[in-house]
Amino acid sequence: MPELIPSLTDLHAMPQVQQPHYDAAEAARVVNELRCLPPLVFAGECDDLREHIAQAVDGRAFILQGGDCAETFDGVQANQIKAKLRVLLAMSVVLTYAAQVPVVKIGRLAGQYAKPRSKDTETRGDVTLPAYRGDAVNGFAFTAEARHHDPQRLIDMYNASAATLNLVRAFVKGGFADLRQLHAWNASFVKDSHVEDDYERVADEIQRALGFMTACGVDADTMRTVDFYASHEALLLDYEYAMTRIDSRSALPYDTSGHMVWIGERTRQPDGAQVELLSHVHNPLGIKLGPSATAADALAIADRLDPARVPGRITLITRMGAERVRDRLPALVEGVEASGRRVAWVCDPMHGNTFETPKGFKTREYAAVVAELNGFFDVHEQLGTWPGGVHMELTGDDVTECLGGAFQLSEADLAERYETTCDPRLNRNQSLEMAFMIAERLNAYRAKYAPPEPPEPAPDWYG
Repeated sequence: MPELIPSLTDLHAMPQVQQPHYDAAEAARVVNELRCLPPLVFAGECDDLREHIAQAVDGRAFILQGGDCAETFDGVQANQIKAKLRVLLAMSVVLTYAAQVPVVKIGRLAGQYAKPRSKDTETRGDVTLPAYRGDAVNGFAFTAEARHHDPQRLIDMYNASAATLNLVRAFVKGGFADLRQLHAWNASFVKDSHVEDDYERVADEIQRALGFMTACGVDADTMRTVDFYASHEALLLDYEYAMTRIDSRSALPYDTSGHMVWIGERTRQPDGAQVELLSHVHNPLGIKLGPSATAADALAIADRLDPARVPGRITLITRMGAERVRDRLPALVEGVEASGRRVAWVCDPMHGNTFETPKGFKTREYAAVVAELNGFFDVHEQLGTWPGGVHMELTGDDVTECLGGAFQLSEADLAERYETTCDPRLNRNQSLEMAFMIAERLNAYRAKYAPPEPPEPAPDWYG
């Protein structure tokens, strides 16, 4: 018998936060339409990702998760999607080659169209309107019509996600991800930077290694394609419910809107509707944890989402802030590890380091992002636990949204190409610079702590 999931009516009766205010009849029509549309991802792909994450739990892989703060429908263009994929592939190559560890590649894309907000409204002058909550909910333009919460946008979100996934699959399986394209990935990076020079040096070394393998008759098919997964915050209850389907192989429910979904810092109430829904799906799940989170908080929600303690099921994504990571993270890690629960520890060094300039730009200091990452690695080195990954907001474009980095962007530079509709992202050079920094820390960690022996094969939890 298929596993039952709660009805949408039951979910709506539970505590829920950060949800749009829809016309009930129109929302019900849209949910019914969504439930008739094909899945965006497949259960087997989700299982594969869960197995890869389990390797990161055991210290045998590293998770690279990145993409836009909030995707936009206008951004569903081949060049923009290609640019994001290119920078993630380039980062993963740097990490894999320099740190000698497999990298699990997860895009923050094909579903990241909604954002929680600290305020329900926005005021400009004498006009107050609903806050922009992402293209899946309302429009960015400051007009009453644009800011109306429209459930029809959930259909637009599905179509945009489908188009994005279709193109990403074509790229990663159709030759774009071939390691022989290493130099091409970097061809449009800004020149004359030490970041570009370092990347080209690594690319040359890899090309020589590939040439040696080919000369030795080694089959390099695995070098021509990559596994790439999609993730987003499971924020909109109606959408995630509509995209939850029963897998024909196992008769188990999966959220087919993305391979991995995560629960946010603002929506991780153990008795809340979002947590209840995700407790029934069998995707790998992320949990965002801010500086106020305790080990008891983390264990309470992990136990709700994963009572069976399935390997690779839970990823804890910490977002403490550069000034607090060394004070707050140790007790959290120690408490969770002492419980016997095995999780992937991932650092989100972005969200705890956001501030607003005098001219009204939300931004982040590259140095603060690095400082939080260093704190994350320091804590795990001290505790002997594996720093399992990084979760970043980044873009493949030459935006000017975060200060500092290789080109020392200043506040005066922000207005040049500030394109985000929500939070600031690292540009492609800052992202690649970050990859080299992470690779150095992983190398230092691996020199200090050899990975453990492989565990016994896990039971076949899902049939």
